Amino acid sequence: MASLKDMRVRIASTKATQKITKAMQMVAASKLRRAQNAAEAARPYAEKMDTVISNIASAAAGSPNASPLLVGTGKDQVHLLLVCTGERGLSGAFNSAIVRLARDRAFALMNQGKEVKFFCVGRKGYEQLRRIFEKQIVETVELRSVRQLGFVNAEDIAGKVLARFDAGEFDVCTLFYSRFQSVIAQIPTAQQVIPLAVEDAATSDGPAPSYEYEPEEDEILKGLLPRNLAVQIFRALLENNASFYGAQMTAMDNATRNAGEMIRKQTLIYNRTRQAMITKELIEIISGAEAV
Repeated sequence: MASLKDMRVRIASTKATQKITKAMQMVAASKLRRAQNAAEAARPYAEKMDTVISNIASAAAGSPNASPLLVGTGKDQVHLLLVCTGERGLSGAFNSAIVRLARDRAFALMNQGKEVKFFCVGRKGYEQLRRIFEKQIVETVELRSVRQLGFVNAEDIAGKVLARFDAGEFDVCTLFYSRFQSVIAQIPTAQQVIPLAVEDAATSDGPAPSYEYEPEEDEILKGLLPRNLAVQIFRALLENNASFYGAQMTAMDNATRNAGEMIRKQTLIYNRTRQAMITKELIEIISGAEAV
């Protein structure tokens, strides 16, 4: 049985841990609102970009000059998985849920005879994926030094992806991230970005309206598709950021509650042990007095 001194040290250590987890919970809560607002503000722009490209792409369907970013390379052999995770841990299953989704997709593709490559954005995703796919990771980007995410960060990542696509290193690119839904719910998401998965522009009310474009649709898409890739990556980074703080806030709240429960149990054991020692000493004193 541990001595009273050891128990006091253990209780003090648990209380110190509780203070740290409580502080981290408060920091995550203070940063969550801004991150959530940024993610929600980016959604309408990204969704409208999808709508515009869908309309233009439907008009450009079948064109021999259509961009490979829209129609693909004509092959489906090499897949690049663009996995966006966090730079830090202590956030519950946030990072591992994204990695699990990407890992399952990779195994499914390899079972079909496809070649899989990884582009990791975020240190935690890289650390987990390299245990299994170290030789298949072609590039890693860390954003730990970035204090506030900006569109320039997404443009840099998009530029690296496009450079590899232009070099013929892959045929299909899928983006993995966590979509923020609430503080307690973050949804791991996979989104194909190259070639762009275009939804049918027609609606249930009837056929889509016809537009005339100036310049031609192919020319517009040449400039719009690369920007759309950066927009979708930027949206994923913002969604991830909000999801991270939501997950961390929940994880640290649980850790604080668990520490409080441990302190209660440890204090109870300490008090019982101390009372037993006092009782034993009293019995020894009484027994010694009676012997005299």
